Order: sequence, then C-alpha cells, then structure tokens
Amino acid sequence: MLKEVIATRYITPLREGGSLPGLVEADDLGMYVMKFTGAGQGRKTLVAEVVCGELARRLGFRVPHLVTVELDPLLGLGEPDQEVQELLKSSGGTNLGMDFLSGALGFDPLAFAVSPEEAGRIVWFDALVNNVDRSWRNPNLLMWHGEPWLIDHGATMIWHHNWPGAEASALRPYDASDHALRSFAPDVTAAAAALAPLVTEDLLAEVTAEIPDVWLTGEPGFDTPDDLRRAYARPLLARAAVVHERVQGVK
Repeated sequence: MLKEVIATRYITPLREGGSLPGLVEADDLGMYVMKFTGAGQGRKTLVAEVVCGELARRLGFRVPHLVTVELDPLLGLGEPDQEVQELLKSSGGTNLGMDFLSGALGFDPLAFAVSPEEAGRIVWFDALVNNVDRSWRNPNLLMWHGEPWLIDHGATMIWHHNWPGAEASALRPYDASDHALRSFAPDVTAAAAALAPLVTEDLLAEVTAEIPDVWLTGEPGFDTPDDLRRAYARPLLARAAVVHERVQGVK
C-alpha cells in the first residue's frame, strides 16, 4: 500500500493545474504536491493518478513517489484565499500526494531532446492508459536532473467515467498527432515489444491494490472495492498487447 502521511501545513496553491493542487508539508517532514478529493472529478482523478503512476513506475518510467495524505479540513480555516479554503474544507480525509521535485523544469520540446526510444516508450504508455493530456501545449513532463519525469495522469482511462461503455471506449484508437513527443520520431513498435509482455494480470493486481478502498466504495454496479479494481485492470490488460497497432498520428 502507498505510504500514509498527515498534512501539517498548507504552503501554497499550484495554479498551473486546472484542479488547483497545492504544496503541503506532512508529518514526515516531506513536501508533497497534493491533489484533493474535493476538486474536479474528485476521487476518480486520484484513482487514475495511482493506477497510472504506479504502473509507470513498475514499467521503468520516472514518476514522483506517491503517498496518501490525510487532511484535517480545519487546516483550511486560516487560508485567506476563499477558493483554497473551500477546497480544503471539502477534502477532509484521504487525498493524494506526490513528491515535490524541487528545481524541476517544465518540459519544452524546443529546449530538451528525447531519444526515439524514450519517446516511443512514453507514447506507448500514454496510448495504453489513453492519456489525452500530454500535448505540446501541456506536456505534463518535468525535466529533473537531466531526465524526463511523468506527472499528472488524472486525465487518463476516460472509460472509468462510464463503466457500462468501458469496453467499447477502451477499443478506440489513440490519437498521438498532438503528443508532446511526436517530433522526436517515437519508436512505438520497439516500446511495445519491450513493455507489453510486462503488463500481466499479476502486475495489474499489484498496481490496483495500491488504490485506497475509500476511493472505490459506493461505485454503482460494483459490490466491493476489489470488483472495481478488477474492472480497472481488464481494459489495460487487453490494450497492452495491441494498442501499438492503434496509435495514430506518429510516423
């Protein structure tokens, strides 16, 4: 399970994100970028962050370490910004945190080079999880210590917003024509050969086990959190073997 920490201080909002994440300090003295259950799509965004972040880590990608952050809504009472105060008050309980990569720079395809191999691996992974939010306008990549790090996976696996249509949605092609790494001639076929065999039932069970039960309870159509965990795993397992054939918009 993800490490659990308790938020002790809210430092500042990070307004680059549409869901208004915030920088917090926790009881382990770590600093985390915190995403809130009370923001945007709520807990489904946090589930997507966990599934994609932990799967990416196990496939060898660089992603910030994830934790669950317990938030006392009283922490928001002293916030002068009304929007932030309301967000903190509505997000009591278990939220998501990711390591703050101090000094990291936003990825700019004109300033940083990525090899076709690495570009192919990232495009393949984004196709697997149907990441619609890694465009040249908003790469959701950070350069830290000279290496690209993947962040912000809340806009992935869009099928989990409509479970009855999940199977059909997961069969759709992936359009990479706007992808941030398209210009680096991504070798998606080589990436698929290396990565697809690693995506197994056991691996996906390990990844989905990281999702806190509290984010999975009460989902219509599912009796238990484990039923929903298996629903998250099924489309990913099916896509892994064939998604490279459905990537559109790259040479």
